Amino acid sequence: MAINVETMKDKKSILVFGVGPLQQSIINRAKLMGLYTVGIDPCEDAICRNDVDAFEVVGGQDYEGTCAVVEKHGIDAIVTAATDKPLVMMARIAEKYGFPFFSVVTAQWSTDKFQMKQRFELGDVPHARGILLRSEDIVNLKLRRNPSKIDSKIGGNDFVIDFSEISGQRPSQELHFPVIVKPRDNSGSRGVKLCRTKEELEQSMTEALEYSKLDSVLVEEFIDGPEYSIEGLHYDGKSEVIQFTEKKTTEFPYNVELGHIQPANISEENKHKIREIVAKIGKTLKFENCPSHTELKINERGIFVIETSPRLGGDYITSTLTPLSTGINLEDQLLHIALGEKVNTQTGRVEKASGVCFLSLPCGKVTAIDPAINEVSTWPNVYSFATSLKVGDEIHPITSSLNRYGQFIVKGETREDVKHLLDIYSNRINNLITLI
Repeated sequence: MAINVETMKDKKSILVFGVGPLQQSIINRAKLMGLYTVGIDPCEDAICRNDVDAFEVVGGQDYEGTCAVVEKHGIDAIVTAATDKPLVMMARIAEKYGFPFFSVVTAQWSTDKFQMKQRFELGDVPHARGILLRSEDIVNLKLRRNPSKIDSKIGGNDFVIDFSEISGQRPSQELHFPVIVKPRDNSGSRGVKLCRTKEELEQSMTEALEYSKLDSVLVEEFIDGPEYSIEGLHYDGKSEVIQFTEKKTTEFPYNVELGHIQPANISEENKHKIREIVAKIGKTLKFENCPSHTELKINERGIFVIETSPRLGGDYITSTLTPLSTGINLEDQLLHIALGEKVNTQTGRVEKASGVCFLSLPCGKVTAIDPAINEVSTWPNVYSFATSLKVGDEIHPITSSLNRYGQFIVKGETREDVKHLLDIYSNRINNLITLI
């Protein structure tokens, strides 16, 4: 491998895939560790291009271009954060150059939600059942009355969808309304929608395909109950849960995350079961040399995994909330894994609480913003605050993580303290913004 001595400057070099706001924190952590940071991104004007030591414009599917960057800068390790998009490419690069990472097949399973469910079935991981559906399959769907109507707070379960005449499906496969439609190959709640009728299903499929590079979508059973994410690490052949995160989401039909609290309000019994489930996930998807971000729901029927990914969680869950609530910085641990160094999840461990709230406003036009909004970051226990809102902006319904309007993060000794502050401060901030 050719090494550019001038570029290295006697530091180990790390290649960061993606140079956007989701990667800013891990770039900063890498620099604090004394690493020479090289960032690649398809966008010439990537937001964090000036935060890395060297920036290269490389297409997401440009394997040869990525290899050229690795060799030009004498790269020692590779990382990304809070995104699934580069995982297959990263696995290919790791395979070629011998970097600590997971396999190409693991990356493929993890970035296709249908293949992921197939692995869940093989590994006895409790999960929401799902079926592949193409646009042309709609005409072959059969509906029949649901003889054992299941109690659902959101209704719509009068009919069962029969997929028996859909090519490639098992004859016994069926789901009852409501169902969730989602792209197989995207994240951040993009294209994800709840459907109660065949007409909504058809419309939502069209929307989901707009967010996908594939010709089919995943139709998934709707699971009632509160939603959580589990932040884990997989190294040295073991799976370790670092923190349990409680989620708050928008009302259906969209299901966008509006807030998170750590630690989650989960019983010790269920925490034990979740640890066993995360271990099963690690085994069946062959997670190794990676973190994991697993989303699941809990109800009276049990624990159901919605999806997982061998990457750090977004929405400040990993970069900010987990260090505040546990004292363990998962980005640092991932950097150690990437460099082939020892992982330490015990030194400095604490049991505190943290939370993030994304601004949720009624639809309208912003006519005034009280200057006091600039003081939010000085309020007691506020860790950070940011919003891009300005007078004249139109507030629309939140349909994905891309169209939220800002957020604030708080810290506290207990989850009850944090939950109280999130509620109070959310109302106070909303009162500083005038809409018509």
